[in-house]
Amino acid sequence: MDNKKLVSTVATKLGRTNEDVSKLLDALAGVMRTRCGEMDTIVVPSFGTFEPKKRNERVMINPGNGRRMLIPPRVVLTFKMSHVLKAKLK
Repeated sequence: MDNKKLVSTVATKLGRTNEDVSKLLDALAGVMRTRCGEMDTIVVPSFGTFEPKKRNERVMINPGNGRRMLIPPRVVLTFKMSHVLKAKLK
């Protein structure tokens, strides 16, 4: 599902305009980006948990030419599905 389809589906279910839902989703993404940047866990009831984790720097060897490369440290966002959502998907 692409962004347009998501916006139109949510707008239909909520009885709102596409512009309102688009602003809402942009605001939600902005809040999630800010809070995860501060290493806070975000819990959405009946959906799941978004948790940022730090990955340490590491040395990688390129299989094509055998050269070593240093991969810098970074923050990745992990998602763990709630039991309610898991049960609905089964």
